[in-house]
Amino acid sequence: MFGRPLVSVVGGVIVAFSLSAACAVSAHDWQRASPAEAGFSPEIGDTLDDAVRRNELANLHAVVVVRGGKLALERYYEGADERRGRSLGTVAFGPEIKHDLRSVTKSIVGLLYGIALADGQVADLDQPLVDQFPAYGDLAAEPERRRMTVFHALSMTLGTEWNEDLPYTDPRNSETAMDRADDRYRYVLGRPFAAPPGSRWTYNGGATALLAHMISHGAGQPLLDYARDKLFTPLGIADVEWIVGSDGEPIAASGLRMRPRDLAKIGQLILDGGTWGESRVVPSAWLDQSFEPRVRTDDDIEYGFHWWLGKLRSNGQPWIGAFGNGGQRLFVIPSLRLVVVITAGNYNKPDQWKLPVAVMRDVVLPALRDE
Repeated sequence: MFGRPLVSVVGGVIVAFSLSAACAVSAHDWQRASPAEAGFSPEIGDTLDDAVRRNELANLHAVVVVRGGKLALERYYEGADERRGRSLGTVAFGPEIKHDLRSVTKSIVGLLYGIALADGQVADLDQPLVDQFPAYGDLAAEPERRRMTVFHALSMTLGTEWNEDLPYTDPRNSETAMDRADDRYRYVLGRPFAAPPGSRWTYNGGATALLAHMISHGAGQPLLDYARDKLFTPLGIADVEWIVGSDGEPIAASGLRMRPRDLAKIGQLILDGGTWGESRVVPSAWLDQSFEPRVRTDDDIEYGFHWWLGKLRSNGQPWIGAFGNGGQRLFVIPSLRLVVVITAGNYNKPDQWKLPVAVMRDVVLPALRDE
């Protein structure tokens, strides 16, 4: 059993050294491998540290790399951070410190819906959304609104007006407006239509809020309790926070806080087809449905059921991704047996996407030696 990894500070860089070994660990902890044992250049950590020192990866907070089911690299740095908009000042990150996942939360809600669906606790994909919210009989009486189904919520093709292109600090941002509404679910379900349901994709955190409410209602317990029972605890993930809004409802689209090494377990769960150790956690059929491309996004990346889907430029192999504001990323590349978690503090910046792209393109993928 390993304790905490060795941590030191080198030139302002906080480094958690991955121990090389294949010592036995509990089913809820990571086994470890050196970068070389995992098929990487031994210098991958130094390359990352040097890029941070040269300010080429501004406000990078953490990188966790898992290959073949073993933790091959952890790096933690110092930088300004927030807890969903509230400044935390400068944080010296380490293995035990939770980080905002922001919209990576959406992808986890997608997994939870599949678990609840298999247990018969939520509606099938072809069912009208408004029927799952019986308090809104006036909305259910509108024929066009009855065309919005669970499928459309999962694939974000509801067809309603929704704008998350504005900064989340802007009250005109639709997710921000939803969080401030007296009734977030009526706000989402009652938006005017911009297109017929299913005809186009629009990034929509309101869709996630609807799904999360359906999970909680169907399971008869708070969303975080359900997530702990069905997903986090089976993976040995204990230190999790789900921020709630002013109405006491969990912020389903962006409120999770988790340790990066625990988020990597979600990625490994996907690589292993929904199993963790000897336990089935997510139905494999649900993963197949989730990672089937449903629509092409504005960024020329495809979208499944709350997961981003693309292909590596180098070899065309598919990747699965969960993306969050500020540079939060979970990448799963099945052909490489690879999971990468990236956290950062570049919230609401137009070019925030560049940092995780640079980490993958310039550091992680070039370091592979056994593709």
